[in-house]
Amino acid sequence: MPIRLWHALLSLLIALTLTACTSSSDDEPASAPAVAVPNGTLMLAGGAAETELHAEFVRLAGGADAKIVYVPTASQSVDVDETRAYVQEMASEVGAAPENMTVLHTRDSLVADTDAFAAPLETADAVWFSGGRQWRLVDAYSETKTLEGFWSVLERGGVIGGSSAGATIQGSFLVRGDTETNTIMMGNHQEGFGFLPQSAVDQHLLARDRQYDLIPVIEAHPELLGIGIDENTAIVVQGDTARVVGESLVAFYDHRRWTQADSALERDDRFFFLEPGDRLDLRTRQELTPVAP
Repeated sequence: MPIRLWHALLSLLIALTLTACTSSSDDEPASAPAVAVPNGTLMLAGGAAETELHAEFVRLAGGADAKIVYVPTASQSVDVDETRAYVQEMASEVGAAPENMTVLHTRDSLVADTDAFAAPLETADAVWFSGGRQWRLVDAYSETKTLEGFWSVLERGGVIGGSSAGATIQGSFLVRGDTETNTIMMGNHQEGFGFLPQSAVDQHLLARDRQYDLIPVIEAHPELLGIGIDENTAIVVQGDTARVVGESLVAFYDHRRWTQADSALERDDRFFFLEPGDRLDLRTRQELTPVAP
């Protein structure tokens, strides 16, 4: 059975078991998975990621020994040879070994659905998705062996990371996925890869004055946790814990807080910020004791 299908069936079984054996509470959605990210680590960066964030990704992946697959498919145009030269040149600056960097790119989903194309993912320790337009990743890799390969990296304890579009694609609901413009929040592509379940992830949050854009998405899909990440900032997710790293802020949009308020909330009150070192429990959606950034 393909890994991606197995993961979906396992998540469904967990949800059905929880529904049958427990009652929902005000602190936890009834359909919440047992653990947000049961294996591996996610890193979601809000765009314009600088050396320190990339170095943190490499550290999480295992350092210079890590085999890293770089996926530039979200970009408008990709020259694989030029991209390979670029990532190998930059590798040493962030603690990676140039010889362990592999570029994986196609626009053809039929190619992406072959064992030969997806083969580098069989031994990869980490995957990094570049910025661009997230719908290009969906068109190329959705329902393919390559997507199964991405999932296999995470399932065996590896790291999935990405910046801008590479962060948004990791959510379950794909915002700014319209092929016409990135200003449409709920467009003609609405399904992300779902590495971070029950989430909608936006990027370039404060740099592009986007802090209010996720509000209508969460109004329409109250089961989701909205996550807006500013530039050169990221969340690192392990298990049920999201930790903020970088230099700026991350906004969280929790519909349960809206419904529990004594009166209608102003739009500035429909999200809350966490800063580097802060942590959030993704199950209870409550802030945890901060750690040193």
